[in-house]
Amino acid sequence: MLVTLPDYLRPGLDIVFVGLNPSTISVKQGHYFANPRNRFWKALNMSGLIPVELNPELDSHMIDYGIGLTDLIKRPTSQATGLKASDYRQWTPVLKDKLILYQPKVACFQGMLCYKAFLKYGENLNLKPELGLQTNMINLTHIFVAPNPSPANAKYSSVDIANWYKQLGQELLKI
Repeated sequence: MLVTLPDYLRPGLDIVFVGLNPSTISVKQGHYFANPRNRFWKALNMSGLIPVELNPELDSHMIDYGIGLTDLIKRPTSQATGLKASDYRQWTPVLKDKLILYQPKVACFQGMLCYKAFLKYGENLNLKPELGLQTNMINLTHIFVAPNPSPANAKYSSVDIANWYKQLGQELLKI
């Protein structure tokens, strides 16, 4: 049986954050974005998307604020380079089915790699998207792409990522 992180999903969510896949650190600790060097929680708390400060141990409380958590691929690895094409082929349709079932207002893909993989393996598209709100949708769900908060993505600071989450919140108000 695959040991991974649970999905925090239900109908009626405003946002579902979609990570590429859980890190082995996160799975060992049992919480999303648990690597202390990951900037997700810091950026989220700075963004104002939720009215309280949360951390990995409180990840299950995100759903109380209309925000869900899941992954494109549920198989944990220590780095994204540990993923194989077969992982993408196996898991991308599963994510698509979840998004169609739960119909959040917005699916926020964490990083361009995550979203491009979804497009390739879930939609059979080879696009060159940019960060931000996308023109295409997954059924009734809008798509937003934010920088990956992983420590491996040093191009963006916590402040940069927080600003993208703020933009996500502004786009949500328009939907």
